[in-house]
Amino acid sequence: MTKSPGPLRAEGGFPVVGIIGGGQLARMSQQPAIALSLTLSVLAESPTAAAALVVPHAPVGDHTDVETVRAFAQDVDVVTFDHEHVPPQVISALLADGRQVHPGPEALLHAQDKIVMRRRLTELGIPCPRWTAATSAQDVTAFGEEIGWPVIAKTPRGGYDGKGVRRISSAAEVADWLEVVGQEGPMREGVLLEESVDFTRELAAMVARSPSGQAATWPVVETVQTNSICTEVIAPAPGLDPDLASRIGEAALRIAGALGVTGVMAVELFEVRDAQTGAPAYLVNELAMRPHNSGHWSIDGAVTSQFEQHLRAVLDLPLGDPSARQRWAVMANVLGGEHPDLYPTYRHLMARDPGLKVHLYGKGVRPGRKLGHVTVTGDGDLEELRARARHAADYLQGVIDE
Repeated sequence: MTKSPGPLRAEGGFPVVGIIGGGQLARMSQQPAIALSLTLSVLAESPTAAAALVVPHAPVGDHTDVETVRAFAQDVDVVTFDHEHVPPQVISALLADGRQVHPGPEALLHAQDKIVMRRRLTELGIPCPRWTAATSAQDVTAFGEEIGWPVIAKTPRGGYDGKGVRRISSAAEVADWLEVVGQEGPMREGVLLEESVDFTRELAAMVARSPSGQAATWPVVETVQTNSICTEVIAPAPGLDPDLASRIGEAALRIAGALGVTGVMAVELFEVRDAQTGAPAYLVNELAMRPHNSGHWSIDGAVTSQFEQHLRAVLDLPLGDPSARQRWAVMANVLGGEHPDLYPTYRHLMARDPGLKVHLYGKGVRPGRKLGHVTVTGDGDLEELRARARHAADYLQGVIDE
């Protein structure tokens, strides 16, 4: 990266927040930054990255290159992340330079490496699916025979939205992964195997924690997955047992504290039934150390959005109120279809549903790609709200034309 002029600073002592990665999470941080009079600086993948289109200072650079990231960090007061793919040695170099980095490398590792995450959650007594790290075909076979086929195989590093995940019924189905175990790469420590969970539905809990230890949680939400991609989020999760919601919130706070999280963290969960009592229970599926798709509803549906809260947290400012503004918020993801031009759809959607909120990310259309989301909020009938959100997302995708 060629060193560019640094970001312009607002008068009055307001800080600059540096975000590594120019995706939609960095993009959606710009609006609350404006309201707080903060300046964002984004290390972007390209001049047309989602955040680079709206953040004035967005130098292009490689997030895996130590010197590039060090140069970028010289002009900011705190560094945070749009994604979890920054190598540990890059973060260590920033810390050695005396930079403020949130979340820190120890916390971030639990989102980067699923085996590390599973090991630590098990130590904390957090309910998880039964799991093991397999380094051989014999390990895979033994685990499958112990808990029953099929089992879920995951690459410990690099997977997302169903990528790096396989539902297998024999060791042969991960033979290619086992061949590279021990080598540098996502399977260095083995292949993560987990039981295939018979769950009622998927949930998510968002928590924010500041360096001084203040923490706050949003209502637990239900997430709906289609072909391993989140297509809908309902806040709060309808019909969720109040005791279970409380236990999930407490677990999210405990995880954030034990891992030293600073910023926003997502805890993705399965709702299950206790094998002995039949009572509602949960298992933790994944962690994400950043604002997350399951929290996008909070932009329009909460007093303090996850993006504003993340900025507050990484700057160690007092956290905002995470309460919902209305009884329900429904968010539907907009996926790419066959129609490249999205702007012409606005006239129809805005005329049909003036209460609809549309958030597009400035990305080129590609089938199945997350291009944005829509949100509706209200105190009335939940199914009506879901239908409104689904109609808008389907219209933008080109699934329907009326």
